Amino acid sequence: MANLGIPQNTIAVLQRHQFHTQKKYGQNFLIDNSVLDRILRAAEIGPQDCVLEIGPGIGTLTQYLAEQAGEVVAVEIDRNLIPILEETLAGYGNVTVINEDILKVDINRIAEERNGGRPIKVVANLPYYITTPIIMGLFESHVPLDSITVMVQREVADRMQAGPGTKDYGALSLAVQYYAKPEIVANVPPNCFLPRPKVGSAVVRLTRHSAPPVEVEDESRLFALIRAAFNQRRKTLCNAVGNAPESGMSKEGIMAALDRLGLPQTIRGEALTLEQFAKLERYQEKGDQR
Repeated sequence: MANLGIPQNTIAVLQRHQFHTQKKYGQNFLIDNSVLDRILRAAEIGPQDCVLEIGPGIGTLTQYLAEQAGEVVAVEIDRNLIPILEETLAGYGNVTVINEDILKVDINRIAEERNGGRPIKVVANLPYYITTPIIMGLFESHVPLDSITVMVQREVADRMQAGPGTKDYGALSLAVQYYAKPEIVANVPPNCFLPRPKVGSAVVRLTRHSAPPVEVEDESRLFALIRAAFNQRRKTLCNAVGNAPESGMSKEGIMAALDRLGLPQTIRGEALTLEQFAKLERYQEKGDQR
């Protein structure tokens, strides 16, 4: 089987099938074996693992995964890639390709049917335009996950692991860190892809927390509060949250909560830790004095 991490082999496959990448799917195929090795090491794939790959493309990473994992389920939205995958994965009996939109796939069912409900590992070279919806969809649907190891835009990777008071810190940072421990394991320049993207990329491993690091009454309410705080991030927290009905807190309520936390009423959302946001969420209950 041709090593698709070698550029000329990828080019040959694309030419043989007369395939042209589509911008709407954010298709950039990895053509660097050293990066593929880094992804596999970071994901810690072994024969006991069931792996969900999102967006296999022409099967470059899929081949690597199939050689290490017990089973691979690859979900590809572009039906024009299915004939290519049938060719490049022909020698692997432990790979199932599903031609679907990952946002519409019942991943809990895959975990149940393919892995007896045990946690699966997700590995992907994600299209940049849909990175956040995919990752948050995996977390919020409470799919049994061990880890998510993904190639993303470098800027997004920085945001995932950013802390309070930094320019990259925002709603994505808090959401990811609520569910998992993020770690950038490799930086990947544009020349590692075909075609070349205009920006740099990074491989991020998100290791799922066994339990959330903070206590909240209602997760959805916590994230509504966080989104309100960052939708107008240059405003004070009182104004940003108080002006957003979906936050569930009035301006007076947020002011009273900040007082109880010993925080200034001029503070902005970007200065609060996840723990402080969690305390604000608990104060949303009427008369809650914890």
